[in-house]
Order: sequence, then C-alpha cells, then structure tokens
Amino acid sequence: MRIAVSVSEEEKARRAQSPYVQALLAAGAEGSEIELVSASDAPRVRARDYDGILFTGGEDVDPSFYGEEKRHESVHVHHPRDEFEFSLLKGALARRTPILGICRGIEMINVGFGGSLYQDMKEDAEPQFEHQQTDLDKSRQEASHTVLVTDSESSLGAIFQGACRVNSLHHQAVKRLGRGLKVTARSEDGFVEAVESAEEYPFLMAVQWHPEEMVSNSAEQREIFVRFIAKCREGSARR
Repeated sequence: MRIAVSVSEEEKARRAQSPYVQALLAAGAEGSEIELVSASDAPRVRARDYDGILFTGGEDVDPSFYGEEKRHESVHVHHPRDEFEFSLLKGALARRTPILGICRGIEMINVGFGGSLYQDMKEDAEPQFEHQQTDLDKSRQEASHTVLVTDSESSLGAIFQGACRVNSLHHQAVKRLGRGLKVTARSEDGFVEAVESAEEYPFLMAVQWHPEEMVSNSAEQREIFVRFIAKCREGSARR
C-alpha cells in the first residue's frame, strides 16, 4: 500500500514529524507506506502510483480556479500547488482511489468539483463566532466549536453520533457546493464543515477542521484515518 500526502513545501520538510504522518501512523499505517509529496514533485508523481491520497492544509486555492479575482489581502495562494493537486484529484477520481481532504483539502476538492469558496469568511459572509483559532498558546489539539452531522447515513455520520467538537484553523469555507458532492456536516452557524461523494465511491471524505491534530485525544477523530487507511488497503489488495 502507498498513500500520497500532498502538502506544502514547508510541511514536506518536517518529514516524519508532520502531524499528518503521525496521524496515519497512529491509525495503523506503516512509515514505509506514506509519502509526503508537494508541487515540486509534479514531474514524477501520478495518482495511479498510489492507493490513497490525502490532501492537507496550507495555502488558499487561487480564486481564478472558481472564476473570481482575488479580493482580499488575507488570500495567499500558490498556483503550482493548485495545478499539482487538481491533477492528482482528477487522476484519483478516474481510478476511484480513496481520497481524504483536510482544511485546504476540502476547499480544493470542492473547487475541483466545480464549486466556489468564501475567499474570507469575515469579509464575504457573517460567521457568528471565530473560525480561526488565534490563541496559539491554546493547543491546536483543543476543540473550539461544535460541528453538527447533517447526514446520519454518511461515512462521517457512522463515526460521529450527531455532533462533535473540533478545532478550527481556517478563514475560508465552501460557498457553492461542487456538483457530485454532498454536505455531511455544518458548523453551528451554518458553514459547510464536511463533504463526501454524492455518488457511490470507495472513500471520499473531506473536513474543514484538522483531525490530525486531535488523534491523540479523540478516538473519533482517529477513526477518520482508520477508515481511510482500510479503504486504501482494500484498493491495494485488488491491484
């Protein structure tokens, strides 16, 4: 089994210390099964070479990919990463490869399915509470708000019974939902917090929070990775 973890160049430099790697290890993956990849790897990385792809947090998706111009100074993009990840996403979908998205990951996947984003939630919408934890003395592992499961029959609904407490480290969010996706959870103030494939698919889940930071103190958050890995192993066994 091989899992590609698409990250920023800075995150790739953390290697085994990356919380994404640590979360996968905690959920049962072996170190040799995990590969951190980034836009600089585009010439050699192809979705067909992996049994699962994890799209992680980081820079904002370039608004040009959903037909808008950048409107706010808070929007920081990295166009090469966008192109790299959209290519990976397309290849993974064509092969029905298991996909997990986290934070930027849910935003990129939504855009990849033809959706759009709030470029800055505070500027473009009316959040009722802070979605970007600013007190960095407070651990990234600590929850800051509640997420409500809106589809009890979903993969997420099978993990979280009705609601869960999550951390929150984002300033953007899904605006127009991409065609082929369904919303499976929302924040208490109504923003999309999780999506899955609206059609039958081995595993396609994306969440707005950072479960990789919470696996050490939450069996439910760890279960997201456990189920993702299980589907990757199933796919690998069929290859």
